[in-house]
Amino acid sequence: MKKGITAWDLTMLALGTIVGGSFFLGSAIPIKNSGPSVIIAYILGGILVYFILLALSEMTVAESLPGSFRSFAQYYLGSWMGFIVGWQYWTGMVLAMSSEAVAVSVFLKEWFPGIPIILVGSIIIILTTAVNLLGTDKLSALESILAALKLLAVIGFIVIAVGLISGIFFERQVVIHPFQGRFFAGGAMSFAGSMLIVMFTYAGFEIIGLAASEAENPHKNVPKAINLTVLILSGLYIIAISSLLFLVPYDTLTEETSPFVAALSFQGIPWASNIMNVILVIAILSTMFAASFGIARMLNSLAIEGYAPQWIKEKKDIPAKCIIYSGLAMLFAFLSSFILPKKVYVFLVSSGGYSLLFTYLIISITHFIFRKKSGCPPEGHCQLPGYPFTSVLTVLSLILIIASMPFIEGQGSGLAAGICLTALYSVCYLIFVKRKT
Repeated sequence: MKKGITAWDLTMLALGTIVGGSFFLGSAIPIKNSGPSVIIAYILGGILVYFILLALSEMTVAESLPGSFRSFAQYYLGSWMGFIVGWQYWTGMVLAMSSEAVAVSVFLKEWFPGIPIILVGSIIIILTTAVNLLGTDKLSALESILAALKLLAVIGFIVIAVGLISGIFFERQVVIHPFQGRFFAGGAMSFAGSMLIVMFTYAGFEIIGLAASEAENPHKNVPKAINLTVLILSGLYIIAISSLLFLVPYDTLTEETSPFVAALSFQGIPWASNIMNVILVIAILSTMFAASFGIARMLNSLAIEGYAPQWIKEKKDIPAKCIIYSGLAMLFAFLSSFILPKKVYVFLVSSGGYSLLFTYLIISITHFIFRKKSGCPPEGHCQLPGYPFTSVLTVLSLILIIASMPFIEGQGSGLAAGICLTALYSVCYLIFVKRKT
């Protein structure tokens, strides 16, 4: 493929995928369930993301392959795992992005009450597909703008929060003292269960690996993009969440309202909360644009390997058929939310969290085997410190997070749905792939 994506492009593409509705809206769940200890959760999440990204980077530096972690899993763990992790990731992201389309449609419905939600969401998915058809260069340029707006919004919130807490920029309002109560507000089990949503707010960083085959000088730019992504992301997340705890009682937060909007409204700044609502819409759109990039590349990798319909296989710079196919899948999943019973659809969508954790677990296991068999990448490009101890720690942590999912209400169904998907794709592999060989 044509090489041309820079380290900064990769970073902004990753940040465009990561900083979305799961942070601006979904972070209310771990904050409410964990209380002040949520800060520790975000620090641990940032460390895990860093270890997983370094593991992916080492393999990418050794050989930049289309399909990234799916291709590595297939080489080191076998064709079954390559099939499973590819389809699990693709399905999980399609379902997650369909739920993002539902969320952004609900927000836009408040501004355009005369337009049905089903029409708004369908237009958004069609727009997302069309933007991806423009090509990597144009998408990365657009994502740079949208990601910058999201980052500026987080920085803006931090500045306002500091002003409110200190009384420097604003007349001092009500300042909460979150550390006077229990640090682990919901106990150890709630803290462990909350790690799923925390990791979900970091989800999307793996797009660096999926885009690596289209990067300019991947040996240099992929590691650089990883360092920039983790440094910017974890720093802003930790500071923003810490500031938020001083502005609104964490036990009053709900998953229906952004905690940032709730905090600014609680502090009597409605104009700022209105701006945050606009940013929330931009954040979700940006996430959908960038995530669709990764989804299409994963599907194309599956097709090239013979694990997906051959008529969608592309060897061009823009995998147009895979982009359109993935867009139609998102549209189908979105429309299903209005047809299927609510419990069934929530059951399906909640598998997205499990699917991503499963992917990260396979990345970590694959890297462990990669280092055992191949040693350091060429020219000594070892990046993961403390191997093999950090690898084992990452694997055990991810297993613990997955096992802790049922401790938070609603996450048990996500675990069950994810395991069902894994079983379903295992059967599909035996029927459609293994039988042919």
